[in-house]
Amino acid sequence: MAIEAINLSKRYGGLIAVDGLSLQIQTGELFGFLGPNGAGKTTTLNMLTTLIQPTSGTATICELDLATQSTEIKNRIGLMPDTPKIYPTLTGRQFIHFVASLYHLDSRTVEERMFHYLDLLDLHQVVDKQIKSYSYGMQKKTLLVSVLIRDPEVLFLDEPTAGLDPRSANIVKQILTDLCLNGRTVFMATHILEIAEKICDRIGIIYQGKLIAVGTLAELRNQIANASLEEIFLQLTSGTLSYNA
Repeated sequence: MAIEAINLSKRYGGLIAVDGLSLQIQTGELFGFLGPNGAGKTTTLNMLTTLIQPTSGTATICELDLATQSTEIKNRIGLMPDTPKIYPTLTGRQFIHFVASLYHLDSRTVEERMFHYLDLLDLHQVVDKQIKSYSYGMQKKTLLVSVLIRDPEVLFLDEPTAGLDPRSANIVKQILTDLCLNGRTVFMATHILEIAEKICDRIGIIYQGKLIAVGTLAELRNQIANASLEEIFLQLTSGTLSYNA
């Protein structure tokens, strides 16, 4: 089991950001996590990646306990936040090597993996320029490369294709699909329904802090005959449709 959460909750005073979330994600699964703005997607992701502590509930990542084995978890996962936070005066290559050094990767492995992903994402021409000269999309792709070169067992991605041009977005989708085919696990928070519909093995929908639906696209479609994911999503998050897993 790659990810398991049991009654995971996060409260900020009187605000319940995530309310009793329970979820299981198998190794090798590409899981799409959907919800409107403010639904609790990023809070859930931040809890599962040890960035914030849950108010209550438990979770395991790679069968490691979130509360007591956070250091071990950090060494086995990769996180790509929605907004890139990378040093603008470094070049892309310097930043990637800096991240790799934090995890004690040898330089030969870094160069081999970096060349592969720079080639896929068309970053060779800018990798030796300062990051402050990059577009938003280039920064996101550089950040993704810094995550991928570590070959983490579980990847947590927050809006990985937002801000990318269509070609780059398509390449990222293929990279994620290939990773899962090779035994890695991807937890992808997104509001881009088309991506979830095309590449995810299963989909979870969170609304007002509660996980209101989990299943394959076919299972979710059982609620509305021939419905698209967009139609299912809109009805579930407007309160006009109930879902029974």
